[in-house]
Amino acid sequence: MVRELLVLGLFPAAMAFAASSDLVTMTISNRLSLALALAFFLVAAMIGIPLVDVGRHVLASLLVLAVAFVFFTRGWIGGGDAKLAAATALWLGFAHLTEYLVVAALIGGVLTLLLLELRKLPLPRALAGTRWIAHLHAVDTGIPYGIALAAAGLVIYPETVFMRALAG
Repeated sequence: MVRELLVLGLFPAAMAFAASSDLVTMTISNRLSLALALAFFLVAAMIGIPLVDVGRHVLASLLVLAVAFVFFTRGWIGGGDAKLAAATALWLGFAHLTEYLVVAALIGGVLTLLLLELRKLPLPRALAGTRWIAHLHAVDTGIPYGIALAAAGLVIYPETVFMRALAG
């Protein structure tokens, strides 16, 4: 029962929290990314992922972290986004990494275009008093890309070894 709760609840809850946090505060907690990474090792051990495969997941995560760090240093993404992408890649591994990155890019592109267009419109008076909405609407505010990263993780997660372990 604990295994099922962790597999079915932990990753999806962390993704939902990351997306909502980025939407409202434009930040993703380092603690969340760290907890997600540590939880991977716990859940991987619980479902019996071989150590060699755990190592491959770690390599996928380190690759994403290295590339995302370059993106961060160039100002293309935030630091929280980089760490969330790496923690998510740890859960997905190389088997789903390309699909994850493509889905995240597509969702992120739609999110970016949608926000840029909405920012051209006046903010309704009823929403203008809500601080996070006003901040999100401001033209000089970045894009909360953690939403796209989290959504892509949720789209891909049902295909992972974790979900297959519950089905088998």
